[in-house]
Amino acid sequence: MSGAFRLGLVGAGAIARSYAAAISGGGTAQLVAVADTDGDAAAAFARDTGAVPFSSHRDLAAASICDAVLVTTPPATHAAIVIDLVSRGLPVLCEKPLSITLDSARQMTQAAADNGVVLSMASKFRFVDDVIRAREMIAEGAIGAPLMLENVFTSVVDMTNRWNADARISGGGVLIDNGTHSIDIVRYFLGPITEVFAVAGPRMQPVGVEDTVTLIARTAGGAQTTVETSWSLHKDRSAFIAVYGTEGAIEVGWQGSRFRRGRAGIWEPYGTGYDKSAAFARQIDHFAAVVRGEDKPLPDAADALASVAVIQAAYRSIATGRWVPAEPDLAHSPFMEIAR
Repeated sequence: MSGAFRLGLVGAGAIARSYAAAISGGGTAQLVAVADTDGDAAAAFARDTGAVPFSSHRDLAAASICDAVLVTTPPATHAAIVIDLVSRGLPVLCEKPLSITLDSARQMTQAAADNGVVLSMASKFRFVDDVIRAREMIAEGAIGAPLMLENVFTSVVDMTNRWNADARISGGGVLIDNGTHSIDIVRYFLGPITEVFAVAGPRMQPVGVEDTVTLIARTAGGAQTTVETSWSLHKDRSAFIAVYGTEGAIEVGWQGSRFRRGRAGIWEPYGTGYDKSAAFARQIDHFAAVVRGEDKPLPDAADALASVAVIQAAYRSIATGRWVPAEPDLAHSPFMEIAR
């Protein structure tokens, strides 16, 4: 495969426009097609981007003008669309969560494997420079054994008329929406999660799903994690990830990040913070490299399945009020030796 990486989009909503903006900034990908069951939305998107519009993902696939497809539709539609696309031989980058149930997510990854094509879940935070550097420092032992990770994704957003707050479409509320990012971050830094305990806070918005959740997780390496997600409360934190170890700490922030040597050392700034467009662009470039056989999926199928499994375990914890086993099949953690 040579020349521009021809990418098709399925779904012409807000997240698709964010991707289109990132792609237009340069890189290896060229946006060539867009499909949406709302024909007007597809047509408007096409006018703005120069992509060819289609009224269904099947029509887009049949046109044979794409090297791969990015799926940005609501989560409840992911399984049917992705299975159809990979069965037609098209590699797929699917927005998070991969699916709303573990069974359907497994069907998706199996279909991709059966057809010998790439399927990866979009996870933008893995492509943020400061996040990447933080993980490298942890792997290098810069903070000793990582013992605790805190992640905060909270903001005040009116969800009353958004599909994200309709469980039939989204699979749940803020836990599956923001929490999927959180779980992938935890696993990216610390490896597999063994069990979770989650609590949904009092609902502040008139929606039928949880709008505030606190989740506690234990990892295979022995670290503990606290995740706070909310659509209705805003914790004004400069850092959205903090990792504390036996020999130091790292904070990854929205505007910049910092690193501390020792338990009482001086904080040293690093990085420039979170750049959504740059993360999207890097993610697309990486996906293109994977499809071309030049790199490995990040996250891979096992990571995507694990994120679905952990979120489903968290929902069971909310329902039962108990700790719930998280990942059914734990892979070796890259940080197990550090933690011992």
